[in-house]
Amino acid sequence: QVQLVESGGGLVQPGGSLRLSCVASASITSIATMAWYRQVEGKERELAASITFGDITKYADFVKGRFTISRDNAKNSMYLQMNILKPDDTAVDYCYAWSPIYGNYWGQGTQVTVSS
Repeated sequence: QVQLVESGGGLVQPGGSLRLSCVASASITSIATMAWYRQVEGKERELAASITFGDITKYADFVKGRFTISRDNAKNSMYLQMNILKPDDTAVDYCYAWSPIYGNYWGQGTQVTVSS
């Protein structure tokens, strides 16, 4: 199975930046789609950004223009560069992967807190 481990969360000031990483235990060439979801406390988990094996990216409106999703197949990793962070970005961010071989997998989440 695929294990996904997120890192890079933490406390940042409004307007600051964080870079989240997700490392997969399997080669991400076997993973068709990876994504970052966020879950604000008390809210449903929602898609922030996704990236396909072919590097086709999609962004939710609330991150568009501020965040950049990418993947590095050689490192079995996916990243989310988060810029111009806002207090509303405070959430647990989860790495997600889907593979025709391995199915759906979620990471454990990493906390992002944006506060002065």
